[in-house]
Amino acid sequence: MLRRLSIQDFVIVDTLELDFSAGFGALTGETGAGKSILLDALGLVMGDRAESGVVRSGQKRADISAEFDLPDIPELRSWLDEQMIDIDDDVLLLRRAVDASGRSKAWINGAAATLSQLREVGEWLADIHGQHAHHALLRGDAQRALIDRYAGLESLAADVSDAWRVWQGVLKALQQAAADAEGLQRERELLGWQVKELDELVFTASEWETLNQDHARLSHAAGLIEGASMAIDALEEGEAPVVSSLERLAARLAELAQIDGALSEAQDMLNNAAIQADEALHALRSYRDRVDVDPAQLAELEARLGAVTDVARKHHVPPEELEALHQRLSSQLDALSEAGDPAKLEARAVEAESAYRSLAKGLSEARAPIAAQLSEQVTAAMQTLSMNGGRFEVALVPEPEGSAHGDERVEFLVAANPSQPLKPLAKTASGGELSRIGLAIQVITSRASATPTMIFDEVDVGIGGRVAEIVGRMLHALGQQRQVMCVTHLPQVAACADWQWSIAKSEVAGETLSQVTPLDDKARIDEIARMLGGVEITETTRQHAAEMLGRQPA
Repeated sequence: MLRRLSIQDFVIVDTLELDFSAGFGALTGETGAGKSILLDALGLVMGDRAESGVVRSGQKRADISAEFDLPDIPELRSWLDEQMIDIDDDVLLLRRAVDASGRSKAWINGAAATLSQLREVGEWLADIHGQHAHHALLRGDAQRALIDRYAGLESLAADVSDAWRVWQGVLKALQQAAADAEGLQRERELLGWQVKELDELVFTASEWETLNQDHARLSHAAGLIEGASMAIDALEEGEAPVVSSLERLAARLAELAQIDGALSEAQDMLNNAAIQADEALHALRSYRDRVDVDPAQLAELEARLGAVTDVARKHHVPPEELEALHQRLSSQLDALSEAGDPAKLEARAVEAESAYRSLAKGLSEARAPIAAQLSEQVTAAMQTLSMNGGRFEVALVPEPEGSAHGDERVEFLVAANPSQPLKPLAKTASGGELSRIGLAIQVITSRASATPTMIFDEVDVGIGGRVAEIVGRMLHALGQQRQVMCVTHLPQVAACADWQWSIAKSEVAGETLSQVTPLDDKARIDEIARMLGGVEITETTRQHAAEMLGRQPA
């Protein structure tokens, strides 16, 4: 769950240090006081897009950090291990800094992180349902995505999408082969000639280095032999051979070291030097015997280097890249050969379609029971939300030709009253009905999520009275399972919360700032009374507020 949120110089917030509790919490205040700003800050630290306008006027940067308890989700722990992010005391600290130009930096537990990493980890930590979340449910793609997410089918849906693209790619290749057979033939002939030339060259990248080394050695053989001979003479055969001189000096120092032990270290060094010089002498003799001046072999190497260089120049690549070019052109030739063979393409198309159909069938079979379950649960919730006799159905409409999303289209159908037929949600629900149905869907699907923190930003817009109290009870019940926060203007919803904060704007040194105040029992009564309406808070509204808080579920 979210433990702490620190905000500095964000929009109209100067400095805030907020400690959060478990259960269901309500964030209340006048319109424009900055309630949603807290959620915007949290969204930013979880990877939302940053703009320069989020930095408080006159400041250089906004800085936001959020501390979460590390949830017991094995996939998250594996992901953190893969990213090499250290975990201390089962805490995750996300931080985001945005400067006045809009550039931002991010950290996870003190380690620099990308925005995509913030978004990935944020998906495991908190779900934020925005003010217009229920409106998104009017779109078919959002309805399908919700069902797949609710059922845990996102990976299978991605596999179906990949299989569809492969199948359609093969079908497109078939069409192109039929439309441009002559052009494909010309391209195949050119590639065939290029690949044949590279086949005959029989060249590898490692050979290029060996060729150059051997060529350098043979072209300088005389100089190498002369240099080795000079070193051998100096070590053994000159007027003052180095090896013999070192051995004599080491022997003399050995005699002197018996008189003064301080010379022992120098004597050991000379002994080692004599041994090393003798080993160098043997190595030089062996090298001189191996090196040979061979004009014929040198000419052969130069011819090979020339052939390789000519082919590389023809293809406009460095010689060491010829092997990779050979592999690439061979792959292209294979693909063109297959593209020019309708029988092979037909076989591939049948195989690709079979793979798609198999995956799509599995996706359809997995969606069906989830669709029925969600239909039943949302229908039941509608009865408690003053939509008696209303029905909700997740329809899986077959699409025999298939699509990137499977063999069916997901469509939410609703009948707000018993006498009405089921029709698409986008065409039948009024604003208030849409708010109630959308909230029911969000709460129900949230129960199946492993995300420990749920945040609702004014999702109760368009409802009131008894329905608002039912919504508050729904959120309170959800808060028994995980941490829930809700920005709300409804006193019935706020009264059901386990804890409540008031957000208000104030003038400080001529600057408008947003402030957050945790409310005790007495302050909650006053805030609920304010939310009930009226310019002045009277004893009657206070008593009403106290009664509402008294009805708070246990």
